[in-house]
Amino acid sequence: MILKVENITKRFGGLVAVNNVSFEVNEKEILGIIGPNGAGKTTLFNVISGIYKPEKGKVIFDGKDITGLPPFKIARLGIARTHQIVKPLNELTVKENVMVGACFGREYLDLDSAEKVAEDVLKFVGLYEKADLLAGKLNVPEKKRLELARALASKPKLILLDEVLAGLNPVEVMEMVEVIKKIRESGVTILMIEHLMHAIMQISDRIIVLDYGQKIAEGKPEDVANDPKVIEAYLGDPELVLKLTKR
Repeated sequence: MILKVENITKRFGGLVAVNNVSFEVNEKEILGIIGPNGAGKTTLFNVISGIYKPEKGKVIFDGKDITGLPPFKIARLGIARTHQIVKPLNELTVKENVMVGACFGREYLDLDSAEKVAEDVLKFVGLYEKADLLAGKLNVPEKKRLELARALASKPKLILLDEVLAGLNPVEVMEMVEVIKKIRESGVTILMIEHLMHAIMQISDRIIVLDYGQKIAEGKPEDVANDPKVIEAYLGDPELVLKLTKR
């Protein structure tokens, strides 16, 4: 086990965005998080990565209580993340963007070392030919890959992927899924939020379902797809979902 989330609750005024959520993530696992818009998925990521401090509960990473630590300290410990809305540093080149991740990540690299890591990561995600282009010139699929590359350059033990497949066409989705598989094969644990059901159901080892801030189901994709609460809250047609879970 690399991550343990214990009874996390996060409120915004009278709104309970995450309500008493608990789960564990095993090392080198892909754990998917699904749920309707507004279910609390990204808020949960923000608690894990240190952007929000929870009103209740603990986040244990690699045996250490990281609850409430600032994001830069959590990044240094080995948690990286992408954002649902991509956030490139538009006035820096693609390579410089990725170097930022390497310089302020787990190994806190100097510029020469960060440049080498950035080049390797850009090759890994298929962006090496764009290395010297300003990040603001990239299209949306390329910015998704850049966001992923910057996170990987920090040398994480755990990476949080927030809808990295959103906005991609079917070919781009398949290519990104292959990249995600390679990330896991490299030894990095993955916690990912996704609305693209056919992709997350096929790539995840386990699935967690959130609804109105609460965890309503957890298990293997095929078990989650058959859960009446999940079908009612989110998935809809159970026969279609069963087709999606076939690997």
